[in-house]
Amino acid sequence: MKRLHVHVSVDDLAGSIRFYSALFGSEPTVAKPDYAKWKLDDPRVNFAISSRGGQAGVDHLGIEVETPEELKEVYGRLQQAERPVLEEGATTCCYAKSEKAWTSDPQGLLWESFLTSGESAIYGDDAALAGFRTSGGKGESTPCCGAKPAPVIEAACCSGAQND
Repeated sequence: MKRLHVHVSVDDLAGSIRFYSALFGSEPTVAKPDYAKWKLDDPRVNFAISSRGGQAGVDHLGIEVETPEELKEVYGRLQQAERPVLEEGATTCCYAKSEKAWTSDPQGLLWESFLTSGESAIYGDDAALAGFRTSGGKGESTPCCGAKPAPVIEAACCSGAQND
């Protein structure tokens, strides 16, 4: 079953944790010095906040899946949306190991599609996403990164290969 993902950049992590804990009626399922996440069933959402230097507000949205088959289904929908896609494959981000791809809506709002496979002791480095983010998800050339082609979406999880 899929779960909506919302990631918000905040200026005051401690104050935001207090606010969202009260709003959701529960403590975060993950709490780090620069990040917190609530994985809720009502409403069914993976809601994350971080204080990692981004502008305060909605950072990105996403669809979290539970199986490789669901991820393949979502990847197929991304192809039908006719937008550039950055397929990261296996990566570490937000203190989790996952398989993911990124796209943006016509306004440039980033959307992440991902399957989490485990926890990580580090936040992770999304170097590939940085260029995609600065181009508004359009895959266009940016001053620091050069051209970013829209990769073909064929993740290892979807081709029958196993990731560790």
